[in-house]
Amino acid sequence: MRFSPLVAAVSAALVVAALTGCTAPTPDASATPDASATATSTEAALIETTVQNFIATQPVRAAIVKVSRDGQTIFREAFGESITGVPATPEMHFRNGAVAISYVAMVLLQLADEGVLHLDDRLSVWEPEIPHADEVTLLQLAQMTSGIQDFVPNPAFVEGSYSDPYRMWTADELIAFGADQPLWFEPGTNWGYSHTGYVILGKALEAATGTPLDQLIQQRILDPLGLTGTHASLTGEIPEPALHAFTSERRPFFDITDGRVFTEESTYWNPSWTLPHGAVQTSTIDDLDTTIRAIGTGELLSPEAHDAMTSTELRGFGSPVDGCPSCFTQIEPYTYGIGLVTSGDWILQNPLFSGYAAVAAYLADEDLSISVAVTFLPEAFDAEGLYPNLADSLFRELGGVLAAEQAPPTHHSTHH
Repeated sequence: MRFSPLVAAVSAALVVAALTGCTAPTPDASATPDASATATSTEAALIETTVQNFIATQPVRAAIVKVSRDGQTIFREAFGESITGVPATPEMHFRNGAVAISYVAMVLLQLADEGVLHLDDRLSVWEPEIPHADEVTLLQLAQMTSGIQDFVPNPAFVEGSYSDPYRMWTADELIAFGADQPLWFEPGTNWGYSHTGYVILGKALEAATGTPLDQLIQQRILDPLGLTGTHASLTGEIPEPALHAFTSERRPFFDITDGRVFTEESTYWNPSWTLPHGAVQTSTIDDLDTTIRAIGTGELLSPEAHDAMTSTELRGFGSPVDGCPSCFTQIEPYTYGIGLVTSGDWILQNPLFSGYAAVAAYLADEDLSISVAVTFLPEAFDAEGLYPNLADSLFRELGGVLAAEQAPPTHHSTHH
């Protein structure tokens, strides 16, 4: 099977991205750092230099960066343009993608602590009509070990998504693309990233509580953390000011093979396929920073739940399987916990889709958080419309500069 850029771009977010070596004009900074009293001007200048050097050699259209240490902002700045003539700003909204997977996981862990459900509940307890419901547990869905196929590589989904990127997908449509297929592997015996699993998990949480998922996340996560810039929506709407995105990933769909430059705005493509409904969100760099710090400190979880979410027990687990494009061995640069990635000593999420890339990362030993959002120039996309997560790449450069002894590990990206 020949995978589309949709498959490859989303799958590439599972692993760290290598620097591409492409060149691009250096965007000008559009905001000044909001340095805290405890941050040194030297450290802020070091961050500034690192970012400027990165975007001078990478095909970045815009970058928004926030760095905090000990709860104090030491750098908050935007670079480049959202659209031609409109500078990017730190206040701009963008799609947060997999960051919201962590919200779903936190709700699951909270409900388990409260006894509303149990992590080892079979899916059939809450959603008995879904295929394989008697075979998989809620924890397996949350850890990506259920074996339920990801709908993203399904050719029918790829065709439908690229033929109408503004389409509003229903949860049942998405689940059918994955769960109606044979399991990739026996539940609990391997690891494979599955959007289907989290769409199903969202429905199970709603069934267990009788409350829509967007309300669960709002009441249990967004409101307690004061995340006023994060909003759920099933349309392509992004609150203003919006960071605009552009992509070339439909190049194979349109059979553009002659090397012509092809790019199109993807800002308002409907993201209803990306996550369980109620967790499809837009956010800001400030909310990403607050989120990853709260996850890192365990602010909304019991100590036991926090340990489970950030666990590296799966490191060394899993292996590639024929027919499973997102099955691989969990290694130090990428180990999945519960709705969260551990990379070396850092925890993070790093979404990549529809021309948007982001990362929110936290290093507990330094109480250091780095959040980045990036959009792309046409040079970022190869002949097949594939592109790397340059937000993740920039984070790893910044992490190496700010915490050299615990620098985030790097390795070449893999398109599954």
